[in-house]
Amino acid sequence: MSRGETVRYGPVLYRDYPIGTLGLMDDGLGVSRVFLRREGVQYDFPEGETALTFQAAAQLDEYFSGSRNCFTVPLSPHGTAFQLAVWQALRDIPYGQTRSYGEIAAAVGRPKAARAVGKANHDNPLLIFTPCHRVVGKNGGLTGFACGVEVKCRLLELEGGV
Repeated sequence: MSRGETVRYGPVLYRDYPIGTLGLMDDGLGVSRVFLRREGVQYDFPEGETALTFQAAAQLDEYFSGSRNCFTVPLSPHGTAFQLAVWQALRDIPYGQTRSYGEIAAAVGRPKAARAVGKANHDNPLLIFTPCHRVVGKNGGLTGFACGVEVKCRLLELEGGV
């Protein structure tokens, strides 16, 4: 996405999961946003379901039931070239495994950019589909996570990685 370009999202589909209510949105090309709905926050998105968000929700149902460990729904993340590279590196982390911020930085060719990787993780628009929860501190500790370390821990436990 170039700077200043407006992303046109479809309606949001809300679905309850063990970690909370997730909102799923698409841009007509793929799922482009998955977020954890927060209590007390007003969301101004129209609600509805599209074929893509229905497919994404079905795959998340399977993920949370333990019968799916990879996703096939089309994804359409919007970000800078660096963010897109980081998010792809996150999708390359196998289910049930973790990587450090430094390892992701090295994987995208910027070995000294661990902090920038952390920022890209924080800005990840595709919770779970782009598994930023699989990134840990260099000592293996569960460091920051935009949805809270408790949610990160629950996702890693689901995947057998903690």
